[in-house]
Amino acid sequence: MKLTHFSQVELKPVDVEGAEGTFIRWLIAEKDGAPNFAMRLFEIEHEGHTPYHKHAWEHVIYCLEGNGILVFEGNEYPFKADDSMYIDPEKMHQFRNVGEGKLKFLCMIPHENNYVGQDTKEPDKKKPVNPFASGKANNC
Repeated sequence: MKLTHFSQVELKPVDVEGAEGTFIRWLIAEKDGAPNFAMRLFEIEHEGHTPYHKHAWEHVIYCLEGNGILVFEGNEYPFKADDSMYIDPEKMHQFRNVGEGKLKFLCMIPHENNYVGQDTKEPDKKKPVNPFASGKANNC
């Protein structure tokens, strides 16, 4: 069992090519004893974005705050607070903040034991956070 206010979880920059003004909090991760999936909180600054990328697992997204654009397979879909999204495996996607304030959304993904080559454990503090790289990185 884990009960934590989001503000008690470290906010880390997403330091990967293609990401701009994007930050992550690993709210629930495998290290917390969650057997199947991880829950992360992304915060994207005004005009920031995630990389345009794809991977072998799905995302389940819930927007908490702000206005964004989901770029999915080359098409743009606006979204806002209280919208939910499902991102299919192996589909190109990106999240962009098009609002004046922060864009905040929850992102749930399966653990690595559900998908070969995926590592969804919260990175250890000695390694840079890279939730978008392919292979054995902490992916989103």
